[in-house]
Amino acid sequence: MNAPRNAAAAAALLLALAGCGDSDVQEVRLWMAEVKAQARVAVPPLSEPKTFIPFAYGAKEAVDPFSPNKLLAELARAAKSSSGFKPDLERRKELLESYPLDTIKMVGTLQKAGVVYALLQIDRSVYQVRSGQHVGQNFGLITGVTEEAISIKEIVQDAGGDWVERMAKLELQDSKETK
Repeated sequence: MNAPRNAAAAAALLLALAGCGDSDVQEVRLWMAEVKAQARVAVPPLSEPKTFIPFAYGAKEAVDPFSPNKLLAELARAAKSSSGFKPDLERRKELLESYPLDTIKMVGTLQKAGVVYALLQIDRSVYQVRSGQHVGQNFGLITGVTEEAISIKEIVQDAGGDWVERMAKLELQDSKETK
């Protein structure tokens, strides 16, 4: 009795193994081969590389731009051509020249005998100034006073050590009470 059961089990096992055959895999392989044959890869061809033309340096005989002699000659030429423009260091300093411009506020104007004066506030003190007076630490000369602003011409040194003029302006500051 045991033999027919073993034979039936062996037959069932053989049928199960036969079902695991290669038939489905073969269909997939055929489909992949068809798709691969139909697919066209469109890769544009690479362009030819540009030809390199070396640069011929023709300034070997020219003066070296970093030569100390050239720098000294240029500085001497600049010293001769400079106009000698510089501030009057012998002049007695005025009171408002000891304060930087960014600490000074214009708070108003007034007119006396036809001359317009600006009112400048430094800390808690108020000063009257007019055109021709000096203000600020950069030799600032007041060139004009209007109701809206003060025009100032300062004299400062540039990076090369030369004195140059620079224009500045102090504008009227609106107070909280007037708003």
